[in-house]
Amino acid sequence: MKQKVILVVEDDPNILMGLEDNLNMEGYHVLTATNGIQGLKTALEKEIDLLILDIMLPGTNGFEICRKVKADKPGLPVIMLTARGSEMDKVAGLDIGADDYMTKPFSLPELLARIRAAFRRVKKDTAPLRSFSYDHVFLDFKNFQAFFKKIEVSLTNKEFEIMEYFISHENKVIHRHELLDEVWGYEVMPTTRTVDNFILDLRKKLEADPSKPKHIISVRGIGYRFVSGLKSDLSP
Repeated sequence: MKQKVILVVEDDPNILMGLEDNLNMEGYHVLTATNGIQGLKTALEKEIDLLILDIMLPGTNGFEICRKVKADKPGLPVIMLTARGSEMDKVAGLDIGADDYMTKPFSLPELLARIRAAFRRVKKDTAPLRSFSYDHVFLDFKNFQAFFKKIEVSLTNKEFEIMEYFISHENKVIHRHELLDEVWGYEVMPTTRTVDNFILDLRKKLEADPSKPKHIISVRGIGYRFVSGLKSDLSP
Protein backbone atom coordinates (compact mmCIF):
# COMPACT_ATOMS: atom_id res chain seq x y z
CA MET A 1 0.00 0.00 0.00
CA LYS A 2 1.31 3.43 -0.96
CA GLN A 3 2.46 5.54 1.98
CA LYS A 4 0.17 8.51 2.56
CA VAL A 5 1.80 11.94 2.28
CA ILE A 6 0.61 14.67 4.66
CA LEU A 7 1.65 18.31 4.39
CA VAL A 8 1.61 20.27 7.66
CA VAL A 9 1.68 24.07 7.34
CA GLU A 10 2.28 25.52 10.82
CA ASP A 11 4.47 28.40 12.04
CA ASP A 12 4.71 27.28 15.68
CA PRO A 13 7.90 25.15 15.76
CA ASN A 14 6.82 23.12 18.79
CA ILE A 15 3.47 22.17 17.29
CA LEU A 16 5.08 21.48 13.91
CA MET A 17 7.75 19.22 15.40
CA GLY A 18 5.21 17.37 17.53
CA LEU A 19 2.91 16.75 14.58
CA GLU A 20 5.77 15.68 12.32
CA ASP A 21 7.12 13.19 14.88
CA ASN A 22 3.73 11.68 15.71
CA LEU A 23 2.54 11.45 12.10
CA ASN A 24 5.82 9.76 11.15
CA MET A 25 5.26 7.24 13.95
CA GLU A 26 1.80 6.57 12.53
CA GLY A 27 3.38 5.60 9.21
CA TYR A 28 2.72 8.76 7.21
CA HIS A 29 5.32 10.58 5.12
CA VAL A 30 5.30 14.18 6.36
CA LEU A 31 6.17 17.38 4.50
CA THR A 32 6.31 20.65 6.42
CA ALA A 33 6.14 24.38 5.80
CA THR A 34 6.45 27.22 8.29
CA ASN A 35 4.85 30.05 6.31
CA GLY A 36 1.93 30.53 3.97
CA ILE A 37 3.94 31.18 0.79
CA GLN A 38 6.04 28.05 1.19
CA GLY A 39 2.98 26.03 2.22
CA LEU A 40 0.94 27.07 -0.79
CA LYS A 41 3.82 26.32 -3.18
CA THR A 42 4.35 22.86 -1.67
CA ALA A 43 0.63 22.04 -1.64
CA LEU A 44 0.24 22.90 -5.32
CA GLU A 45 3.49 21.37 -6.60
CA LYS A 46 3.86 18.19 -4.54
CA GLU A 47 1.79 15.00 -4.65
CA ILE A 48 0.14 15.01 -1.24
CA ASP A 49 -2.81 13.09 0.21
CA LEU A 50 -3.91 15.46 2.99
CA LEU A 51 -3.22 19.03 4.12
CA ILE A 52 -3.12 20.13 7.77
CA LEU A 53 -3.29 23.89 7.71
CA ASP A 54 -2.96 26.58 10.36
CA ILE A 55 -5.00 29.74 9.76
CA MET A 56 -2.71 32.41 11.20
CA LEU A 57 0.44 32.17 9.07
CA PRO A 58 3.10 34.65 7.93
CA GLY A 59 3.02 35.44 4.23
CA THR A 60 -0.38 34.05 3.25
CA ASN A 61 -3.11 33.04 5.70
CA GLY A 62 -4.68 29.61 5.82
CA PHE A 63 -8.00 30.74 4.36
CA GLU A 64 -6.30 31.94 1.18
CA ILE A 65 -4.19 28.78 0.93
CA CYS A 66 -7.25 26.57 1.35
CA ARG A 67 -9.17 28.51 -1.29
CA LYS A 68 -6.38 28.24 -3.87
CA VAL A 69 -5.56 24.59 -3.11
CA LYS A 70 -9.20 23.52 -3.34
CA ALA A 71 -9.55 25.32 -6.68
CA ASP A 72 -6.59 23.32 -8.04
CA LYS A 73 -7.10 20.05 -6.12
CA PRO A 74 -10.77 19.86 -5.10
CA GLY A 75 -10.52 16.28 -3.85
CA LEU A 76 -7.64 16.94 -1.45
CA PRO A 77 -8.75 16.68 2.21
CA VAL A 78 -7.92 19.79 4.26
CA ILE A 79 -7.99 19.95 8.06
CA MET A 80 -7.65 23.46 9.45
CA LEU A 81 -6.02 24.28 12.79
CA THR A 82 -6.36 27.55 14.65
CA ALA A 83 -5.86 29.07 18.08
CA ARG A 84 -9.08 30.98 17.57
CA GLY A 85 -12.30 29.65 19.02
CA SER A 86 -14.58 31.86 16.96
CA GLU A 87 -17.54 30.14 15.36
CA MET A 88 -17.19 32.53 12.43
CA ASP A 89 -13.65 31.29 11.72
CA LYS A 90 -14.94 27.73 11.62
CA VAL A 91 -17.78 28.65 9.29
CA ALA A 92 -15.42 30.62 7.04
CA GLY A 93 -13.01 27.70 6.81
CA LEU A 94 -15.71 25.19 5.97
CA ASP A 95 -17.32 27.57 3.48
CA ILE A 96 -14.11 27.80 1.41
CA GLY A 97 -13.78 24.03 1.24
CA ALA A 98 -12.04 22.79 4.39
CA ASP A 99 -13.09 19.25 5.27
CA ASP A 100 -12.58 19.50 9.02
CA TYR A 101 -11.56 22.01 11.68
CA MET A 102 -9.82 21.76 15.05
CA THR A 103 -9.13 24.46 17.63
CA LYS A 104 -5.83 24.58 19.51
CA PRO A 105 -4.99 23.10 21.89
CA PHE A 106 -6.24 19.87 20.39
CA SER A 107 -6.09 16.19 21.29
CA LEU A 108 -3.56 14.28 19.19
CA PRO A 109 -5.60 11.03 19.23
CA GLU A 110 -8.64 12.98 18.01
CA LEU A 111 -6.62 14.61 15.22
CA LEU A 112 -5.31 11.20 14.14
CA ALA A 113 -8.87 9.87 14.13
CA ARG A 114 -10.04 12.82 12.04
CA ILE A 115 -7.20 12.19 9.57
CA ARG A 116 -8.27 8.57 9.21
CA ALA A 117 -11.89 9.69 8.81
CA ALA A 118 -10.83 12.08 6.01
CA PHE A 119 -9.07 9.23 4.23
CA ARG A 120 -12.17 7.04 4.64
CA ARG A 121 -14.29 9.69 2.94
CA VAL A 122 -11.85 9.84 0.04
CA LYS A 123 -11.78 6.05 -0.19
CA LYS A 124 -15.56 5.92 -0.57
CA ASP A 125 -15.13 7.56 -3.97
CA THR A 126 -13.09 4.57 -5.19
CA ALA A 127 -14.55 1.32 -6.50
CA PRO A 128 -15.69 -0.84 -3.55
CA LEU A 129 -14.69 -4.47 -3.11
CA ARG A 130 -17.31 -6.62 -4.86
CA SER A 131 -16.34 -10.16 -3.82
CA PHE A 132 -13.50 -12.17 -2.34
CA SER A 133 -12.82 -15.87 -1.93
CA TYR A 134 -10.27 -17.78 0.12
CA ASP A 135 -9.97 -21.31 1.48
CA HIS A 136 -13.60 -22.40 2.12
CA VAL A 137 -15.03 -18.87 2.20
CA PHE A 138 -16.77 -16.79 -0.45
CA LEU A 139 -17.85 -13.23 0.40
CA ASP A 140 -20.20 -11.28 -1.86
CA PHE A 141 -19.95 -7.66 -0.66
CA LYS A 142 -22.37 -6.37 -3.29
CA ASN A 143 -25.26 -8.58 -2.23
CA PHE A 144 -24.18 -9.06 1.41
CA GLN A 145 -23.95 -12.83 1.15
CA ALA A 146 -21.38 -15.09 2.76
CA PHE A 147 -20.69 -18.78 2.19
CA PHE A 148 -18.60 -21.27 4.13
CA LYS A 149 -18.00 -24.58 2.31
CA LYS A 150 -20.67 -23.41 -0.16
CA ILE A 151 -23.26 -23.17 2.61
CA GLU A 152 -24.64 -19.68 3.22
CA VAL A 153 -23.93 -18.16 6.62
CA SER A 154 -25.43 -14.97 8.04
CA LEU A 155 -23.06 -12.01 8.48
CA THR A 156 -24.16 -8.65 9.84
CA ASN A 157 -23.37 -5.44 7.95
CA LYS A 158 -20.68 -4.64 10.52
CA GLU A 159 -19.11 -8.07 10.06
CA PHE A 160 -18.95 -7.46 6.30
CA GLU A 161 -17.26 -4.09 6.99
CA ILE A 162 -14.71 -5.76 9.25
CA MET A 163 -13.92 -8.42 6.65
CA GLU A 164 -13.60 -5.80 3.91
CA TYR A 165 -11.11 -3.90 6.05
CA PHE A 166 -9.18 -7.08 6.84
CA ILE A 167 -9.00 -8.02 3.16
CA SER A 168 -7.83 -4.58 2.08
CA HIS A 169 -5.07 -4.77 4.75
CA GLU A 170 -4.15 -8.43 4.33
CA ASN A 171 -1.10 -9.62 6.31
CA LYS A 172 -0.91 -6.30 8.18
CA VAL A 173 -1.16 -6.28 11.98
CA ILE A 174 -4.27 -4.24 12.79
CA HIS A 175 -4.67 -2.70 16.23
CA ARG A 176 -8.06 -2.97 17.91
CA HIS A 177 -8.23 0.83 18.09
CA GLU A 178 -7.58 1.02 14.35
CA LEU A 179 -10.58 -1.21 13.71
CA LEU A 180 -12.67 0.96 16.02
CA ASP A 181 -11.66 4.12 14.14
CA GLU A 182 -11.93 2.69 10.64
CA VAL A 183 -15.05 0.51 10.95
CA TRP A 184 -17.05 2.15 13.72
CA GLY A 185 -15.71 5.70 13.28
CA TYR A 186 -14.37 8.12 15.86
CA GLU A 187 -17.83 9.59 16.47
CA VAL A 188 -18.98 6.26 17.98
CA MET A 189 -17.48 5.04 21.26
CA PRO A 190 -17.51 1.22 21.40
CA THR A 191 -14.78 -0.56 23.37
CA THR A 192 -12.01 -2.93 22.30
CA ARG A 193 -14.09 -5.69 23.89
CA THR A 194 -16.69 -4.97 21.18
CA VAL A 195 -14.04 -5.73 18.54
CA ASP A 196 -13.06 -8.98 20.26
CA ASN A 197 -16.69 -10.12 20.40
CA PHE A 198 -17.18 -9.45 16.69
CA ILE A 199 -13.99 -11.38 15.88
CA LEU A 200 -15.19 -14.35 17.95
CA ASP A 201 -18.45 -14.40 15.99
CA LEU A 202 -16.65 -14.12 12.64
CA ARG A 203 -14.39 -17.03 13.53
CA LYS A 204 -17.42 -19.18 14.42
CA LYS A 205 -18.88 -18.46 11.00
CA LEU A 206 -15.79 -18.44 8.76
CA GLU A 207 -13.12 -20.62 10.40
CA ALA A 208 -13.03 -24.43 10.18
CA ASP A 209 -11.84 -24.55 13.80
CA PRO A 210 -12.68 -21.27 15.59
CA SER A 211 -10.45 -22.25 18.53
CA LYS A 212 -7.45 -22.54 16.18
CA PRO A 213 -8.08 -19.87 13.51
CA LYS A 214 -6.01 -20.02 10.32
CA HIS A 215 -7.14 -16.73 8.78
CA ILE A 216 -8.22 -14.24 11.47
CA ILE A 217 -5.19 -14.48 13.71
CA SER A 218 -4.72 -12.84 17.11
CA VAL A 219 -1.64 -10.71 17.69
CA ARG A 220 -1.08 -10.73 21.44
CA GLY A 221 -1.54 -7.34 23.11
CA ILE A 222 -2.24 -5.56 19.81
CA GLY A 223 -5.09 -6.87 17.68
CA TYR A 224 -5.44 -9.10 14.65
CA ARG A 225 -3.93 -10.06 11.31
CA PHE A 226 -5.86 -11.46 8.36
CA VAL A 227 -4.19 -14.09 6.17
CA SER A 228 -6.20 -15.47 3.26
CA GLY A 229 -3.71 -18.08 2.04
CA LEU A 230 -4.35 -19.65 -1.34
CA LYS A 231 -7.32 -18.06 -3.09
CA SER A 232 -9.76 -20.20 -5.03
CA ASP A 233 -13.02 -19.65 -6.87
CA LEU A 234 -15.59 -20.88 -4.40
CA SER A 235 -18.54 -18.93 -5.73
CA PRO A 236 -21.65 -21.08 -5.24
